[in-house]
Parts: sequence; structure tokens; C-alpha cells
Amino acid sequence: MTGASGMRPGVNSGVTSGAKSGVREASTDFGHIVGSSPLGVVTARSATDVQELLCFAGPHGLPVSARGAGQALYGQGQAHGGYVVDMSALDEVRCVPEERTLTAGAGALWRDVVRAALAAGLTPPVLPDHLGGSVGGLLSTGGFGSSSHRYGLVADWVRELEVVTGTGERLVCAPDRRPELFRAVLAGLGQCALILRATLALVPAPTHVRRYRLYHDTPGTYLTDQRRVARDSRFSHVAGQARPALGGSWRYMIEAVVPYDDGPPADDELLIGDLDHDRDTEEIADLSYAEYVHRLDRDERLLRVTGEWDRPHPWVTLLLPEEAAGSFVPTVLAERAQHGLRFCGTVQLRPLTSRTLHAPLLRRPPGELLCLLALMRTAPPAAPGVVRRLVAANRALYERARTVGGVLHPVGALPMSPGDWRAHFGPVWPDVVRAKDRYDPHHVLTRGYGLWT
Repeated sequence: MTGASGMRPGVNSGVTSGAKSGVREASTDFGHIVGSSPLGVVTARSATDVQELLCFAGPHGLPVSARGAGQALYGQGQAHGGYVVDMSALDEVRCVPEERTLTAGAGALWRDVVRAALAAGLTPPVLPDHLGGSVGGLLSTGGFGSSSHRYGLVADWVRELEVVTGTGERLVCAPDRRPELFRAVLAGLGQCALILRATLALVPAPTHVRRYRLYHDTPGTYLTDQRRVARDSRFSHVAGQARPALGGSWRYMIEAVVPYDDGPPADDELLIGDLDHDRDTEEIADLSYAEYVHRLDRDERLLRVTGEWDRPHPWVTLLLPEEAAGSFVPTVLAERAQHGLRFCGTVQLRPLTSRTLHAPLLRRPPGELLCLLALMRTAPPAAPGVVRRLVAANRALYERARTVGGVLHPVGALPMSPGDWRAHFGPVWPDVVRAKDRYDPHHVLTRGYGLWT
């Protein structure tokens, strides 16, 4: 089928959909803030489909973006005036237990990865909190999880990638095979190549976990305890939240997990007795490991039923030096611009350690101890003025974070100019430019991020 412009992306390419339903779906994303008008949607059923599209689109200067689960927040995966590649059919997942690896297509969801790995008694060392995203989409931004304080990014455990570059070349890359391309793709925001498949390292999965939820009334004791439990080996997973409390204040909750197989930990006091949380409100539960990694599935179902899933999501995620978080976070939460978080949103806080984060294109603050802050808001329906104010608040928050050494994790609802991107990447910007010029010389890939003029 010919695209809306009259151009044809290749007689043997995947199905090109000019149907209103396919184009309408590809013109938006989970953020429901930025819209676009693509010429068409190409359903990729093989690497050849992607190659032929890019061989056509590059010389014509037509934007091309990949779409997996459509969970971008601010149009990053859209292709206004170009083509969206629907990766959902590239969803094969194959586990090789004897090698402790798993190969997944870019369109496979993380819940598919978990299912295949657990069937072999294995698991990726780091998993995203929400398993409904696609493999390709997450790896292009890096991917944080509740074990990132120990094991880094999801992307740090990729052993091999198969990609199609902006010139339509199909290549395999790894740390020891085309390493420049490998480094440019992981956490590279889709600027040099579209991921077709990824091979991940796996580790043995526990059968069960004991989960502790520990509450603090002040950010100081919370951050001290969170770092304490993240620094040693007592917990495999550590995350946290700020939650609304009575009187307009906030409480801070650490969620820490101990894995086990043959029986639960013998003594909770040994694990949490030295912490400064409120002992009267602590929550302790034993879960299967599968239940733990699927812990957000129920929340997703509820959000879909209530309609909140389809409302605008002006989220923003920042990486802060830990020494700045103690004053930065409560100040932000007290501001009027963030008042809606008390009623319709989530505030995530999690400890990170710089030395565990290996993807070179993931920017991070200076120093060893870091804190991730994510403001995950849901805006009211049909309220564009509110959404615009929240996006503006994201921008103001980003500027303030930079003054204390903070860095943007570029997955949220925040417009960025080419100058902003140069400042964001800083000393590695020349590497980004060099890789872009080599692998996507026509500058057609993933323009939604706005890196280039």
C-alpha cells in the first residue's frame, strides 16, 4: 500500500497501513500529550521489512521511529510526516538455560521475557518495575529497576544486539563486535539504529522473596536508611516512594526485598533492627518471586478500568546527587505545582550507585551515590491548560535540578532543544554526533527526541 504522500516504502516491505485506525494509534502514545501525523505504519515481520523501509526513507528524508508497546511519554517514538515501524510482531523469546541467556525480539514485552526465563528457573538481574513495555523500547533508554543499586541498568546485561541502522544495514553488535555501535544503541534513544533483537544474560531466580515496607516521617532518616540497605548485601532489591500524609505532609517508604528458596529469613530483626523507620507501621510479606516481579499488573488493570491509563501523563524523571536529594525532594513536593501528586500520581525514589551504571550514553550526576526521583502524574481528562502547566513545571524543575548537579533521565514529558541535548550529553556529545553521522547520515531515525535541528 502506498503511503499518504504517494511514496512507496518498498514492494516487499511489511504491510504499510494507511488505515485510519493504525495511523491514529501511531500518532499518539502513553503520554497522551504530543500528537503527530505519520504517513503510515509498517508492520515489521522480519528484518528485511525494516531494512527496506529505511533504505527507502533515508534518501527521501522521511522520519522513521520504532513502536513497541507505545509507552513513550512525549512523542519520542512518533514519526510526523514519516513512518512508524510496528515492532509488535517481532516478539519471539528464546531462552537457552545451559548458557544462562535469553534472546528476545524488540517487540516482545518484558512479561514475555519473565515468563520464559522463570520457566527455566532464571531471571534477568534487573527488570523494569512495569513489565508491559517492549524490550527494544526499554533498552533504548537504559532501563532502571529495583535491583539497579546493585546491578545497574537492564541494558548493562545485554550481551548482543541485532539492529538495522539508519542506512538500512542489518548488523550484529556486542562489546567485542562493533563495540562503537553497541555503545551507541544501548541508552542511545534510538538515534543510530532500530533494535531487532537482544540477547540478555540471566541469573538463577529465587522461588520466593520477603518484602519489607518501612515508613519514615522525615526525608533525612529515609535517605540514610535507604542508602544503608542499598550499600550492603542484605537486600537484593531496594526502591521507595514518597506518599501523601495527613496535614499536607509526606511519608517516605522504603521497599526492600530478601530472596530465598528453602525458607524465609530466620530473623527479621537481623535485617531491619538497625534502621530508623517507624516500627509500628512496618509491613512484612512473603511472596513468590513471580508475584513480586508482577506486582504492578494489578495496578495497571485498575488504571485501565478507571480510564486513568488513557489520560495525559506529564511525568518527569531526574537523577540527583544523593547529598542534594535530602533538601531538593521535600522542597519540590511542597510546591503548589506538584499538589496534584497527592491525589493522582506516584513519587518514586530509589538509590543508585554510579559505578554500577555502565552504558556510556546514560548521563549521570557527578559522585558515587545517586538518587532517582520520578514524578509520575496523571492529569485530568480534557484539560490541556493543566497539562501545559505541568510540562512547564517539569522544565522549571529540570533547570533547578541542574543547579545542584542533577541530570535528566530523558523518558519524560519535557521539551528539549538541540542546545539542551548538547548540554545534556556534555563530554560525550562528540561521540553521539560521530555515531549519528556514521549510522544514520540522513538523520531520519527517532526525531521525536529533538536532538537535531
